[in-house]
Amino acid sequence: MSNEELPSDKGRIGEQPADAAKELTGRQRLIAGLWPPRVTRAQLIVAVLLFVLGLGLAIQVRSNSDNSALRGARQEDLVRILDELDDRTQRLEDEKQRLGAQRTELENSSDQAEEARKQTVEKERQLGILAGTVAAHGPGITLTVNDPGDGIKADMLLDALQELRAAGAEAIEVNGVRVVANTFFSGDGGNIKVDGRKITAPYVFKVIGKPQDLEPALNIPGGVVQTLEKEQATVHVEQADDIVVDVLRPAKRPGYARSSSS
Repeated sequence: MSNEELPSDKGRIGEQPADAAKELTGRQRLIAGLWPPRVTRAQLIVAVLLFVLGLGLAIQVRSNSDNSALRGARQEDLVRILDELDDRTQRLEDEKQRLGAQRTELENSSDQAEEARKQTVEKERQLGILAGTVAAHGPGITLTVNDPGDGIKADMLLDALQELRAAGAEAIEVNGVRVVANTFFSGDGGNIKVDGRKITAPYVFKVIGKPQDLEPALNIPGGVVQTLEKEQATVHVEQADDIVVDVLRPAKRPGYARSSSS
């Protein structure tokens, strides 16, 4: 090889790095293809729909979590709640049938005025029992609570009263005090009062209602009887075919309300 060819070869060898620098690497080509992003209208619509769907699912999951208060409840609490719901459903169904029978009697009676008068008198008697102005008797139970250690508090007896009402009690008397809608308990430690009147142990509830509903409502797991027994009280429930509730409340005359029928 002659000496004249050497300078030409050197020039070509020196030009190769400059040509290679002009070529893009694979990473640079990837970045150039992704940025700036080229979003079509269809892709934008799909992205918005997916966002809305995800937001809806998140709200639904949170709503389900907020409504799961019963998940942590004890088994005996759930059993009690189900029993109460069943009892209330049955009582509402019985009331519906009774009202339907009254309507049928009115529609079929030859003397509708007399039939309406009879039903009015019966309704007045029922309201008098609820208001405590009329004596009552019928099947029911007697609940007796002995408290030798004075551990029973007013709210425990109120819970017993509420449980009896929820189980369908129609008339209740506690230690000579007629229980009505606004009856309240106060005090504790052997100093319990009912509607401001002091009562002492044993606390005796005379209750008119369906015995087969009243007694189980008190004895359900975690219910009234177990709560009272935890305070060293002794509880006795006795069913009877005829319970007499004859303590009366005075009928109060309304101070402002007047009949609009006159």
